[in-house]
Amino acid sequence: MTLFVDMDEVLADTYQAHIDVYNSEFGASLTREECYGKEVWQCVPEEHQQSVRQHAHTRGFFKELPVIENSSEVLEQLNEKYKVYIASAAMQFPNSLEEKSDWLDNHFSFIPWQRRILCGYKHILKGDLLIDDRSYNLERFNGKTILFTSPHNVNTKGFDRANTWLEIADKLL
Repeated sequence: MTLFVDMDEVLADTYQAHIDVYNSEFGASLTREECYGKEVWQCVPEEHQQSVRQHAHTRGFFKELPVIENSSEVLEQLNEKYKVYIASAAMQFPNSLEEKSDWLDNHFSFIPWQRRILCGYKHILKGDLLIDDRSYNLERFNGKTILFTSPHNVNTKGFDRANTWLEIADKLL
């Protein structure tokens, strides 16, 4: 069985990183809970939205992302049972390519570079399962899917969902 796993908001807590950068930059106290059902940029004053939208285009943003709880341990176990690939839409933010690769080396070194797909559209992937936080990636994937919960997708319906990596372990191990 071949598994594709998204990086941002599935392995790396990009969502929280946006909040942390915003709070630091503007002396704010925005929380995840205030953002449920929205993108971070939609939760800030209009005059700050462009700044938040630029975070992912800023060199260094992807370098120190927090690891989502239990993702490393569960993915390592999945990697022993299945053929696991990391599939990240890194081409959307070209400066992120090197940072994402380095981040994966630091936190998921058991997934070799040959099993890291830094791409655009994920519907071109051919495999059995895609775990992603973006419904548009899951809609066009020709296999089974799991929507990984992130604040922006809490209201998304129509997909098998996992809220945590422990739930993914229960489903797949």
